[in-house]
Amino acid sequence: MLMRLGYRDVKSAFVVPTDLDPIERHPKAAKPGEPMRMHNRTCYGCGEDSPQGLHLDMYAGEDFTITASMQVEARFEGGPGVIHGGVLSTAFDDVMGMAPLLIGPSAVTVHLEVDYLRPIPIGSTLHFRAALLGRQRRKLYTEGVAHIGDPDAPVAMGHAIFVMINPREHFAEHVKNSQLADEYTQRMSRP
Repeated sequence: MLMRLGYRDVKSAFVVPTDLDPIERHPKAAKPGEPMRMHNRTCYGCGEDSPQGLHLDMYAGEDFTITASMQVEARFEGGPGVIHGGVLSTAFDDVMGMAPLLIGPSAVTVHLEVDYLRPIPIGSTLHFRAALLGRQRRKLYTEGVAHIGDPDAPVAMGHAIFVMINPREHFAEHVKNSQLADEYTQRMSRP
């Protein structure tokens, strides 16, 4: 299958079902151009209170898209002078993980794949575009692309499947481990 965001140079084994359920943008979702809300303040990808985090700036796009950017800092180095692949994978996970919020449900990653196309130099600004491709029952299919200045020259691409969850149930036994345990315990006890 070829990428749907308009890039034809990378093939993937990722298969999006043909019998997708209809999706609609949630009425409370961020409008195009508005910042997306953080997963939580200490989220490694988007959290403003995560001292070692990626600090991704993410915005709602048209339809079911997200745009984001991040500075490729020296602390993200993998190979000499370039980003570590795991950091890039984390960024894709977070950016594509924002797309489900455009239709409303909380969702968690169950499958993530990243194609690394070109080295990404330390000191560059990495730009992302992610799209929610569709839904099949609880599964949400997404894809993303990253570039460092020229949208026609991608440096990496990703695909992911997220599964919609009930956050109270899903995180109930783990919330005690959070840096924000007291805050989350209070939130989860509200009706």
